[in-house]
Amino acid sequence: MKSTITSSLANLSARLEELNVLLSSEDATQDIDGFRRHTREHAEITPLVELYQKYLNNEKEIQSALELTGDPEMKELADAEIAAGRERQEALEAELQKRLLPKDPNDDRNIFLEIRAGTGGDESALFAGDLFRMYNRFAERQRWQVAVVSQSPSDVGGYKEIIATITGTGAYSKLKFESGVHRVQRVPETETQGRIHTSACTVAIMPEADEIGDVELNPAEMRIDTYRASGAGGQHVNKTDSAIRITHLPTGIVVECQDGRSQHKNKAQALFILSARIKDRQLSAQQAEEAATRKSMVGSGDRSERIRTYNFPQGRVSDHRINMTLYKLPQFMDGDLDELIDALAAEHQAEQLAALSEEAAMQ
Repeated sequence: MKSTITSSLANLSARLEELNVLLSSEDATQDIDGFRRHTREHAEITPLVELYQKYLNNEKEIQSALELTGDPEMKELADAEIAAGRERQEALEAELQKRLLPKDPNDDRNIFLEIRAGTGGDESALFAGDLFRMYNRFAERQRWQVAVVSQSPSDVGGYKEIIATITGTGAYSKLKFESGVHRVQRVPETETQGRIHTSACTVAIMPEADEIGDVELNPAEMRIDTYRASGAGGQHVNKTDSAIRITHLPTGIVVECQDGRSQHKNKAQALFILSARIKDRQLSAQQAEEAATRKSMVGSGDRSERIRTYNFPQGRVSDHRINMTLYKLPQFMDGDLDELIDALAAEHQAEQLAALSEEAAMQ
């Protein structure tokens, strides 16, 4: 194992001992915030230190077996133990390296899901509706909560644009690789000659910004307009100027919200979405800077990047970033995304490990 990794694990072991002392002291709960922070840190590093202890114990067992190889009667048994021990050691080392990878600070956040119809007209809007249902079904499987924040329905069904919050443990970590252009190939219901059409939608996955301190919004840098919300008619037509449009002048980001019945609620929701979009732009800039040094195998998440194709006639879904094709499109569209999501996460992890190896080789 590399000395840098061994050093990190030794430091974590020492830190765990410190935390054990802190948490067992009589005045541990006098500072409730500090107690919670220490408890959380203890829970995070304990599994890693325990795994490292297994690695060290296995190393001792290999060493003991090596000492027996000089005895002719014990050599065969010792060689078998050494081979099995080294195999375990490789697996333990690989697992330790994975767990030591830097954690994305946004992984545990809730998210904003944005889906926008792109090229393809009505068919694109219908596909936007299909994608929203797909993510909604996936969220149900994870026991997450989905709430529509803003929507612009299409006349033929589906959406020109829809924005929703997804609330649940690990929402961002699971869905963060879904940002990009999703392309669909199928025969539209209005197609009389059976020709396959290609259309596309843009998906954006944005970590929810903290209400305070995460993104600073300067009122002087925002233009806020009110207007009358549009509707389908009847008793729910909005008779007041409750819809809100916020323009963030430095970035040009525009957010509109009209689903709430009150101007105050729409404004609060619009500010929340604006914070998430600004944070997302900051993350994209940071990722672009990192990608300039090395190309990410899972893709940059750039909205202009075509990441996936859904081919209905062939019943397949293909992710172009990892060259993976699944012939289970009906199940996939019903929210069975785990196989592909896990593959994307594994590829990202492998890319991180390769980057760490490169850095270590350069030192």
